Amino acid sequence: MKKWLLYVFLLFFGVVSGWFFNFLYNKSQNTNQKPIVQIKPRPLDKYSIENLSKIEVVPSKVEVGDAINEDKDFSSYLFSFKFDPSGASSDQVPKLKKTTGLINIPSGKGPFPIVLMLRGYVDQKLYKTGDGTKRAGEYFAKNGFMTVAPDFLGYAGSDKESDNIFESRFQTYTTALALLKSLNSLENWDKENIFIWGHSNGGQVALTILEITGSKYPTALWAPVSKPFPYSILYYTDESDDGGKLIRGELAKFEDQYDTDLYSISKYFNNIKAPVQLHQGTADDAVQKVWSDNLYKILKSQDLEVEYYVYPGADHNLQPSWNTVVLKDLNFFNKHLTP
Repeated sequence: MKKWLLYVFLLFFGVVSGWFFNFLYNKSQNTNQKPIVQIKPRPLDKYSIENLSKIEVVPSKVEVGDAINEDKDFSSYLFSFKFDPSGASSDQVPKLKKTTGLINIPSGKGPFPIVLMLRGYVDQKLYKTGDGTKRAGEYFAKNGFMTVAPDFLGYAGSDKESDNIFESRFQTYTTALALLKSLNSLENWDKENIFIWGHSNGGQVALTILEITGSKYPTALWAPVSKPFPYSILYYTDESDDGGKLIRGELAKFEDQYDTDLYSISKYFNNIKAPVQLHQGTADDAVQKVWSDNLYKILKSQDLEVEYYVYPGADHNLQPSWNTVVLKDLNFFNKHLTP
């Protein structure tokens, strides 16, 4: 009888011990298991200034259309080219979009130096090819320079821009980079001399291109937007129909995922190696003179060749000093021509 009780006790003890140790094992496993972290996709990382400086831009063919203006000194044409606005390198499957623009070619045999012209903001509903660059472009063409001015995505005959307002902005950089890379397809270019001209927000794009490439393209800037991102867009939000609500809301989402410093020209001014000519009017109501004052000081402190001209009473389009300004640009470009 005592043996039977002993067997029952041992069996009970074994079952209870097994359950207990199994409980402790499972608890330790659950304690050591790390919680699953859901990683949010960050598709705009590729547009940081540092990352854009590392991409291999794929060249395209610039298709020149029929002449839209014939002058004794030059002819104007519509052009288009296709590129990947995401800046994908050549080993990736491209998602090509078309951008249109205006090209001016001087009369004569050539070949000619070329000026990439980057305009400022124009209402998308009112915009026509050449707005913001046409007059200056024709002046340079009359004086022996080809000019190429992209419309940018979403404008004129170009394909639709990105639905994301910040990606759309960053893709102005990839547009300019792709166009620069594609200039070799133009028969009349001298394959040597590239200059950049930028006005207002186009000046901001020009500065960003100089930072991304580190190239020494001589660059003329008219009242450039040179403040850091995102202040450079927040400053203008009161001009929006909704008072800037959409932009501020999208910016809050952007800042939740990204470091805005990585997209700001003010953090990369030391990448600029090019000679710069800077123009600013004192009556400019879109770009404050102090912005250009500070930009000049920064670039000059880096031992760059910088010319800075201030025009008393001139507005954002450098009126009434336009003729003086564009002549200074022409002299600046001619000074840096490679024979």
